[in-house]
Amino acid sequence: MFYDLASLTKPLVTAPLVLKYLDLDLDWRGRLKVDWPGQLTPRHLLSHAAGLPPWLPYIGKPIIEQITAFSGWRRHPLLKESVWGESTYSDLSYRLLAEMLQIETGQDWSSLGKTLTALEYHPWSESPISMPPGEDRDAWKLATSKPFPEPKADFSHDANARAGMLGHAGFGATVESARDFLHVWVPEFSKRMAVETNYSKDGQIWGLGLQRLKNGNNGFVEVLNKTARRGIKVISYDGMAEPPLISPHFPTDPSNWWFHTGYTGTVLFVRPEDLACVMILCHRLKENGTLMTAEELRARRMQILKLS
Repeated sequence: MFYDLASLTKPLVTAPLVLKYLDLDLDWRGRLKVDWPGQLTPRHLLSHAAGLPPWLPYIGKPIIEQITAFSGWRRHPLLKESVWGESTYSDLSYRLLAEMLQIETGQDWSSLGKTLTALEYHPWSESPISMPPGEDRDAWKLATSKPFPEPKADFSHDANARAGMLGHAGFGATVESARDFLHVWVPEFSKRMAVETNYSKDGQIWGLGLQRLKNGNNGFVEVLNKTARRGIKVISYDGMAEPPLISPHFPTDPSNWWFHTGYTGTVLFVRPEDLACVMILCHRLKENGTLMTAEELRARRMQILKLS
């Protein structure tokens, strides 16, 4: 089975490329010829703290040019501005990092990623499980006159990914190819990425491409600890049965795990202290063909961990 990694492209492909090719503390404002509220460094971008808005359609224009030309903020929940120095999860941060990588190396981002990871980039040779369109159609129409990219069997349901969004999404994996690359990624990159770098308004902790997992009242971290032990574990789940919902998650103190999620359902956890790593390859499609909510998806991940 082939899985759309979606936003796991960020920590598995884009962030390692940045660590390999870019100076984390170089201010790119001069090179990009942009007047920005604060420094525009790879370190800020990796921790989502450079003040870039969360989302804009991928229409092929350079990120800075698109942001400075856009004036329709607050017309849709996806179309909102951010504050420099405060972590706000942003697809645009990684789109800009991909552009910077291409400028710095003179090479195409997808080619760099394929060489580094040996993961597959669109178009895939084997189609992932079909997914319904995402919820970004209305925002897309409010932000650009460019036509909305329609779903394709071998492309993600995320509109930007279907349009070819660099840096943010586009790579996929099988259980075998994911496990092979994690044996490289965990020892070479995870500790460099799992460092407290910045904080979001609600107290979430961001590193350089990974987020700190917090303990809570639903026992998820305890189940993860039992599942993980030492080493690398890749778990796949192809079913669509809906698990019972777990109790609400109220994050408290930081755990010793770092993570990143993918919109399609995939998730990656790493414990830097002993290089333990768990990746769950699944999808968020329910039996009735609709997408799981975030709460339902957390329940599915809990169930998958318990079954493993």
